[in-house]
Amino acid sequence: MDRHLDQERSGPHYLRQNSIAQAVVDSLLRGVSLGHYRLAAFVVMANHVHVLLWPLIPPSRLLKALKGTTAREANRLLGRSGERFWQAESYDHWVRDEQEFHQIAAYIENNPVAAGLVLRAEDYPWSSAHEEWLRKLNGARVHTSVDAASTSACATKTNMPCPTKTSR
Repeated sequence: MDRHLDQERSGPHYLRQNSIAQAVVDSLLRGVSLGHYRLAAFVVMANHVHVLLWPLIPPSRLLKALKGTTAREANRLLGRSGERFWQAESYDHWVRDEQEFHQIAAYIENNPVAAGLVLRAEDYPWSSAHEEWLRKLNGARVHTSVDAASTSACATKTNMPCPTKTSR
């Protein structure tokens, strides 16, 4: 599906606009400072976004806040009003262990390379692999561990007790 999205030539590619991509990244970083999640990896592509995070609030609330904020700002920048910006659905995945965490983070950050947009992941400006965002995320970036993966996993299950912090 991601390959299809990366190669899609029709439909809206609003996220290709620097101001809108910047608004999405700013919102991702704001969610960290608000304590909504710990951010591990992200990339803003022309027509979709990948994010790897540990939710610290209910995921439905997190997505509503993130999508709502970015949609309002993107529509303002586009001079639109009352139009849907994001699709209603999203894909979430339970990270089971540290190896899978690293695979997902690498996949996310290498998405622009796989799409043929850059030769090196760190050259893509709207990715956590880019030097500018690495500096900004330095204080917010979480250390990967199996405990962190289990924190992410339990946050998607309401009947599982979730630790408030990882052990690392």
